[in-house]
Amino acid sequence: MTPMVSILISMGQSKCTGYLAPVDFEADLKVELTLLGITMLETHGRLILCEGEAQDVVFAQDTWHDVEKVSYSSIGNAAELLRGRANRWSHYSLNNHRRAELILEKLPSVKIKRYNFLDPIPTTPIGVFSLLSESMMLVSNRTNCPLPFGEINFNEDKINPPSRAYLKLWELFTLYKIMPTPGMRVIDVGSCPGGWTWVLHNIGCDVVSVDKAPLDPRVAALPRIDFRQESAFGLRPQHIGKLDWFFSDIICYPDKLLELVTRFRDSGLVDNFACTIKFQAPTDFETMFKLKAIPGSKIIHLSCNKHEVTWINLKQNSK
Repeated sequence: MTPMVSILISMGQSKCTGYLAPVDFEADLKVELTLLGITMLETHGRLILCEGEAQDVVFAQDTWHDVEKVSYSSIGNAAELLRGRANRWSHYSLNNHRRAELILEKLPSVKIKRYNFLDPIPTTPIGVFSLLSESMMLVSNRTNCPLPFGEINFNEDKINPPSRAYLKLWELFTLYKIMPTPGMRVIDVGSCPGGWTWVLHNIGCDVVSVDKAPLDPRVAALPRIDFRQESAFGLRPQHIGKLDWFFSDIICYPDKLLELVTRFRDSGLVDNFACTIKFQAPTDFETMFKLKAIPGSKIIHLSCNKHEVTWINLKQNSK
């Protein structure tokens, strides 16, 4: 069955989508694909080729559209075949790495670089190819992310933030363009030591910061921060008041997070949410799908997420 499907893919007669798992999360991607009823055709390391059009898959770091198997006769021939398919190319290494790099040298390629916070990100799609052998390659003319492999690398601030958790918001705000605007009132629950509070303050928000443990003193000393040393799970929306955004990187089971955000969402006092869903073993797909099913929701695996994902719920998308 698989060889026949592969021939159809190479002839362009059957849709095929590639889902690239985050490092070490191939098993989670396979479980999610199975639960979504997506037929898996072939596995190549972190890359899983599947039947049909691309779907919204959480544990896909990047998605390759309309994957084909393309035969080629030489390095020059491969470059010629690719050049007519997309304006920018990246290479995902599977086999014949040096040969692939020589092909990439002949193409307009996407260089992996480090970005500063809120730097502009390229908007044009990129193509990606992988060599299966010296005469056959996988090719996708368009991937979901405008950066190679769905990952962003930052010039990190190793002095000011109290933890590396701040990188999650940097990625959400820079790559996905999902963020509050200056002057908005936001809450950060489970905030200690204050990485997310630090980011939110720096973009001009008024931050209600909540945790049973104290903030890092450098963060606590910043203006426009209302720190409340109490349990996030004891909060009542009416005691906080109107909020533009609800942020959470709190350590808790997914079902407890669902209870907390449901309380605030049902109050009508919060417009938007951005929360980390932290998993134990095994991954709680049931709760993840419940959060994903809430109108206006999207769940993504950020580059610096490990055994966790990020749930986004935007008011303008829920209508």
